[in-house]
Amino acid sequence: MSSCGAPEQTAALPANVDPGKEIVLDGTVTSAGTPVGGAFVRLLDASGEFTAEVVSSPDGVFRFYAAPGSWTVRALHRDGNGEATVSADGPGVHPVAIAVA
Repeated sequence: MSSCGAPEQTAALPANVDPGKEIVLDGTVTSAGTPVGGAFVRLLDASGEFTAEVVSSPDGVFRFYAAPGSWTVRALHRDGNGEATVSADGPGVHPVAIAVA
């Protein structure tokens, strides 16, 4: 568990999550092609406003549950920073890959 109070990030979706009804932004943070844990991963809305933050798992995994819309996901790690944008107009798992450098 991270010190910021974010839920533990795991590769599998929790049993109570129905991707047919929820928008899930699911991804991995990598550096030079290798997954990195301990990255601070931030979710920003379409206007650039901070919405949420989690810490990537030891395997680089992170996940956000979001509302429909366009999102920016930004990762900050000692190896560098990176970001990706995702448009999540409806329910389902929306993959996000972030490379930090």
